[in-house]
Amino acid sequence: MTDIRIDRRALLGGLAATLATPGFGQGAAWAQGAWPQGRTLKLVVPFPPAGATDVLARLVADRLGQAWGTNFVVENRAGAGGNIGTDVVAKAEPNGDTILIVSVGLATNQYLYPKLNYDPVKDLAPITMVALVPNLLVVNKDVPANTVAELIAYAKANPGKLTYGSSGVGTSVHLSGEYFQKLTGTKMVHVPYRGTAQATQDLIGGRIDLIFDNITQALPHVRAGSIRSLGITTAKRSAAAPEFAPIAETVPGFDVSSWFALFAPARTPQAVIDKIQADTKTGLADPTLRAKMDTLAAEPVGNTPAELGAFLQAEMKKWGDLIKEIGIKAE
Repeated sequence: MTDIRIDRRALLGGLAATLATPGFGQGAAWAQGAWPQGRTLKLVVPFPPAGATDVLARLVADRLGQAWGTNFVVENRAGAGGNIGTDVVAKAEPNGDTILIVSVGLATNQYLYPKLNYDPVKDLAPITMVALVPNLLVVNKDVPANTVAELIAYAKANPGKLTYGSSGVGTSVHLSGEYFQKLTGTKMVHVPYRGTAQATQDLIGGRIDLIFDNITQALPHVRAGSIRSLGITTAKRSAAAPEFAPIAETVPGFDVSSWFALFAPARTPQAVIDKIQADTKTGLADPTLRAKMDTLAAEPVGNTPAELGAFLQAEMKKWGDLIKEIGIKAE
């Protein structure tokens, strides 16, 4: 699953000052002598540095490391759409010392790749969802549609004429377009790229017609007037961009987002999982940390392990059915 690319240095600027704020991380004491005191903890990111997963991982690791008074390092283990890093954690000692931050690929990769070396349900234990990041439906300025309804009408009148870009086969950007076509009965031509930056430039230049782009990438161009947004992919409006109505208001049931969640190796003690979940949720409620996440247009979540597990099952059902139906395979 292709990760969102952002400016990590800009986002993390001032994070040290955030962590030094009086009271930041207080109230997260752990029993004397118990985990994680005196241990070095690892948060594995299955993508390269500087993407959204990496930035969110560093925010979480810094927050928890400060709260617990321990060394919490981030390790990037990229490759195979996130499968390499995920497999590392799935096979790690289930003692809480190694955890994973992962995105939509955990739900889709088993359908995109011929074989995985891990089982996303049996080999990993859900902890909590860190954040949701919506996509925006954006079009170039020549597309003759100003609303989602007008786009659907034009696509139906001109099947196969509209082209939509993505950050690669099987990414949330690609699957947004496939899901849109399924729910609307439209037919468009998919044009995959190796990331959204080039796709966005081709959209601005009129070489493709639209893209369900990550809001982090698309929003500056929309606000600069170089492309237009017709709606947001989540079921409700985003606090970071409330001016965009949900596509679901026109296409009932359409709800797509990039999500970022923490998992541990299966059989990790429940007390450890509950500790990580509770203290992550506390950290996500801190106004200064939330402000950092706002630069990603990321909505903090902090749900329970059971809620995350149920969400993963729903995502696997939704995307698995779609991927099998249209025969998508990873590149």
